[in-house]
Amino acid sequence: MSPSLLAAAHPLAHLNAALNALATVLLIAGFLLIRRRREQAHLRVMLTAFWVSVVFLISYLAHKVWPVGAGSTPFPGPPAVRSFVYLPILISHIILAAFVPVLALVTIILGLKNRRPAHRRWAKFTFPIWLYVSITGVVVYLLLYWTYPLPA
Repeated sequence: MSPSLLAAAHPLAHLNAALNALATVLLIAGFLLIRRRREQAHLRVMLTAFWVSVVFLISYLAHKVWPVGAGSTPFPGPPAVRSFVYLPILISHIILAAFVPVLALVTIILGLKNRRPAHRRWAKFTFPIWLYVSITGVVVYLLLYWTYPLPA
């Protein structure tokens, strides 16, 4: 992508993608840490992933929703890619993203209260959904701003 096309995108779009990518790395690291029974490191990394996601949500709302927000970004790619790749990813991302804050909060609270069996049960649902949402957020960004960017 040329620098002029990249510069044409709203700066918060890049920040949001970076935050999603960071959340993805932290989620995977947290998973690996708990598999190695490094509970304190797992706790720190997962709390960091949560706060990175909170900052993402604030930035996303500022970018897309709040009065100064950019609104939705049209997909300029081929109609077949839009219909069979972009929209299924975007729709599943949006639907599941609506659940992540509640799932993450409940899972974290259960972990902090040392209610391990309940924490593990919730984490079995929360982790893959949260990871999927973080990854697909980056995929949507790549499709919109790198693979099929709008002309400057």
